[in-house]
Amino acid sequence: MRKAIILLMTLSISLACANSFELYKPDKKENMVATVKNTGEKILVNYDEAKANIYKKLDILDKIGESGRVENATQWLEQERPKVIKFLEEEYYGKLPPRPQKIEFKLVEASDNALDGTAKRRQYKIISTDVNGTHIFNVLLYYPKNASKDNPVPAFVYPNYYGNHTTSIEKDILFPEADAWIRNNKICKVSDNKAHEYQRGTHIDRHPVKEIVARGYAVATFCYCELYPDTETYFMPEKSIYRIFDRNALDTHLRSIPAWAWGDCRTLDLLESLPFINRYRIGVVGHSRIGKTAMLAGVYDKRFALAVSNSSCAGGAAMNRRNYGETMQFASKHFVCWYQPKMQQYGDNIETMPIDAQHFLAAMAPRMILVLSGTKDFWADPKGEFWSLMEAGKIYKLFGAKKIPTFDDLRVNKLFVGDGFGYVLCDGKHKIDIHNWNYIMDFTDAHGWTKK
Repeated sequence: MRKAIILLMTLSISLACANSFELYKPDKKENMVATVKNTGEKILVNYDEAKANIYKKLDILDKIGESGRVENATQWLEQERPKVIKFLEEEYYGKLPPRPQKIEFKLVEASDNALDGTAKRRQYKIISTDVNGTHIFNVLLYYPKNASKDNPVPAFVYPNYYGNHTTSIEKDILFPEADAWIRNNKICKVSDNKAHEYQRGTHIDRHPVKEIVARGYAVATFCYCELYPDTETYFMPEKSIYRIFDRNALDTHLRSIPAWAWGDCRTLDLLESLPFINRYRIGVVGHSRIGKTAMLAGVYDKRFALAVSNSSCAGGAAMNRRNYGETMQFASKHFVCWYQPKMQQYGDNIETMPIDAQHFLAAMAPRMILVLSGTKDFWADPKGEFWSLMEAGKIYKLFGAKKIPTFDDLRVNKLFVGDGFGYVLCDGKHKIDIHNWNYIMDFTDAHGWTKK
């Protein structure tokens, strides 16, 4: 009997370990060196968990820049959240471009029998006009056939990397604007920074639109490079949304991520104008750098009911005061088009930075936030992303949340659903596909976004 009990206990432990994040280890050397593209600077990257927590962590309930504790939701909303927004605008990413003097949503193509007869499709040009001219970008929208004014459906804004035509094999999907600059990519067959017919459907795995629509959701996508070319290391504001505005109305340092987030917000404007979309249930979703963008759009624009960060790495959901994977020291110097210059100083001395990723996430409260990580996405520091959400949970608790995550909830392929916030550690590398999307929709379904 005793042997049977011991065997059962051993089996239970083994099964628990099979779902544990600690099962996965980087198949890399203990440390590696990352090279900053512009300067050639070598920055040590750590993948040893024993060396990760060398910095003092910020308690999100400590007031920012002063003594005292945040004791209730009103204090957070009226005193602390404005400090986070100010930091994001002035020192982190920058302000969004303004709303244009004139904005038009032009329907240029439609099908009521898309995706093998399972969905409706609409393609729009969002035409923004201000003092220095006009800017156009293209939005592709799929939605359920039964969506109507009397049955409006929830929707996701989900930008793509290489053009709407790469997200679908349907021949009627439009290319980006003729003068658009597209980032080169071997998988999507982009080699000259331009869109071509042979690229059609090459990124369809990241855009499982048929499955999303089948679950009762609309999904709108646009190519983020149509808002600002993602050159990473050199600036092209003359080909971005910034060019149409009075320079005096803009930030001193024009950065790409606020421009991309501006595209999310203008797509939200479009969706709000459509009677078959539930304007109160629109989420913004992003993967990697677009995950950071989704977080920023959600924080800046309170009309978004949800922001979803999928493996957003340093500068996104990953705690900056963690010496693991990508760090702000590397990110701020390598991706100079993304961050305000001050972030390089913080990167070199991270403990001087007055906020961290948990403040960024908590700025969504009491609206919904969902963070997804990958078990083998070590560069994005999955544990650091989860840790940030745990800290942000303290703010959601001030709003009445009862279920707050602990490290026991860091489980592979196990969605944690809290009161307004959630997390899932997906089994795999740095990616987003139907596996991730099903967790996103499981989360929103748990909050009543679709009818059962």
